Amino acid sequence: MNVTLDQIQAPIAAEMEEFELKFRASMKTRQLLLDKIMGYIVKRKGKQIRPMFVFFTAKISGGDPLPEASFRGAALIELLHTATLVHDDVVDESNYRRGFFSINALWKNKIAVLVGDYLLARGLQLALENDDFDLLKIVNNAVRELSEGELLQIEKARRLDITEDVYFDIIRQKTASLIASCCAVGASSAGADKETVERARLFGEKVGMAFQIKDDLFDFGTAEVGKPVGIDIKEKKMTLPLIYALQQADWLTKRRVIFNVKNNDGRKDRVQAVIDFVKQSGGLEYAIKVMESYRDEALTILRTFPESASRNSLEQLINYTIEREK
Repeated sequence: MNVTLDQIQAPIAAEMEEFELKFRASMKTRQLLLDKIMGYIVKRKGKQIRPMFVFFTAKISGGDPLPEASFRGAALIELLHTATLVHDDVVDESNYRRGFFSINALWKNKIAVLVGDYLLARGLQLALENDDFDLLKIVNNAVRELSEGELLQIEKARRLDITEDVYFDIIRQKTASLIASCCAVGASSAGADKETVERARLFGEKVGMAFQIKDDLFDFGTAEVGKPVGIDIKEKKMTLPLIYALQQADWLTKRRVIFNVKNNDGRKDRVQAVIDFVKQSGGLEYAIKVMESYRDEALTILRTFPESASRNSLEQLINYTIEREK
């Protein structure tokens, strides 16, 4: 990939630094154990793509220079999203998050659940103290959708009867709703009208769909990434490449593949058999085509906004999300 994340971030580099300081301050607490855990969470932050989407969308929607509401909106999303991740790790009994020990691995489940609750409360407090009701409404809707999507995926994993339509519903709720909320928050925090906020939200949703399909492709060994190959299959998650491949298969092949998914018990030979089947059936090529279609839809919406350095960076950020190798 030609463009790095630092280069994409250049037009908002100063704002990102300012956000970092403000976000750290919003995480401070006088309770010693909690403060220690908050410090640990801040230290292991990822690429910070969510605040980038907030700030860039705010700028292309008329918020240049960025208003204070944009910083609060980005912090609100980070707080509520981090809360869901902390709770997810408890539910999944996961000991790692982005290569670091998870909160539940270091401080046990009870403390992790309470930390997640605190982050939720802190996000709500931040919004309510500043009367950011429109921003809170957008983010609250995303968290609700995220939970519904997760539950729908769990329900369908039991029967493995996911169609493409159901899959798209799941990823729209689980992943796309969060990026959509970043863009809607960005536009709303800049004082944009309802039509512009909705356009920004739809743009983010299309990016989120492409982003998740890219993530699903990693499961089939399409790049050297931190995520182990075959992890979705081991967890009985039906992703687009597998759903498409099954649609093309005869009854007997379909039955054999579903048996391997249902009863893989982490066995490498069964997981590999599913991966080979998907590759031979054109599942990866089909998923790439769908991913690129979502990217093109996102770019079409983006180009309805006035041309600027921030719009150019958003275009690069979209390409980054689907060309990334991790």
